[in-house]
Amino acid sequence: MPAVAGIRLAAAAAGIRYGGRTDLMLAICEPGTSLAGTLTRSACASAPVEWCRDRLGQGVARALLVNSGNANAFTGRRGELSCAAMAGAAARHVGCRIDEVMLASTGVIGEPLDPAPVLATLEALARDAAPDGWDQAARAIMTTDTFPKYATRGATIDGVPVRLNAIAKGSGMIAPDMATMLAFVFTDANIAPGALQHWLARSVRASFNAVTVDGDTSTSDTVLAFATGRAPHRRVVDAADRRLAAFRRAGDELLLELAHMIVRDGEGATKFVTIHVNGARSARSARRIGLSIANSPLVKTAIAGEDANWGRVVMAVGKAGEPASRDRLAIWFGPTRVALDGEVDPDYAESGVAAYMKGAEIEITVDVGVGRGRDTVWTCDLTGRYIAINADYRS
Repeated sequence: MPAVAGIRLAAAAAGIRYGGRTDLMLAICEPGTSLAGTLTRSACASAPVEWCRDRLGQGVARALLVNSGNANAFTGRRGELSCAAMAGAAARHVGCRIDEVMLASTGVIGEPLDPAPVLATLEALARDAAPDGWDQAARAIMTTDTFPKYATRGATIDGVPVRLNAIAKGSGMIAPDMATMLAFVFTDANIAPGALQHWLARSVRASFNAVTVDGDTSTSDTVLAFATGRAPHRRVVDAADRRLAAFRRAGDELLLELAHMIVRDGEGATKFVTIHVNGARSARSARRIGLSIANSPLVKTAIAGEDANWGRVVMAVGKAGEPASRDRLAIWFGPTRVALDGEVDPDYAESGVAAYMKGAEIEITVDVGVGRGRDTVWTCDLTGRYIAINADYRS
């Protein structure tokens, strides 16, 4: 990962839940850094989510502090006090206002987060923060993830090169309702908070909000973007400014790459599944139908078993609560059309699609026959390993 001008990072093993495991990261941003974010719409949002929600409107940030091992969710007043203690300590070591510190936590829900291990580690984190700390920062926010997730893109604004780096975590408790995990984007572009927020909100819908692993939305979902303004181009204030076109394309690719990493790392997953929905009443209707298919345990277990059970796809379309024509419905598994005009395709042969289902990447296409709306969502299969991981999660 290349450096992003105006960003320094550090990570450490604070012992928040497990000994000897990197579980705390600090990112320090230069003064004047623009802030944007999208947060979970869960009615049981964590204390750090509420902390960020109360401060996003100010549009500026100087630091990001993230811990794993404990979500600081469903922790009442103690959760709020932990946030205040950690943000206050980070502000002192960074040299900024407490309201300029953003927080995120991930891990077990319902257990109070003792801030003491964090407070004891912060001085060293602030001292050691460096422009090349991306890998360790990505590792610090992992829970059941099997690999650190980070990616980078370059773009230009006014002919000036700008850099976008991002880290993310997510493997289970992944379902679209804003972001469905933690992700943090850092850029040296000089973009005002309003324009940054407009891009981020639109990009999240087509990336993090278009993936699902298990249909469960986390209490801690957070996506934050930080733009340091260190790139020497004229400041972009208007979200519709054409000078942002290359930045938007690069940023969209970046978030989609991370969203796909999360699905590929889905707990116990063996297959990456792309679901295209065409012929819907609207794009919104296509999204709902796609998610109905993607979140169906019956569809997902059939894929795990390498069974092209298109009857389960029919079921998922029917239960979505969206307009669909039973007698115009068509379904493809990869290049093979298995259903046409509301019944099995007369040319369908089981042998060809059976071989296709043994692959690691599966595409399902559905045409519901009522309009021109279309959308794509991504998911993974559901295996016995998913049950084992989550049955032992607090052990």
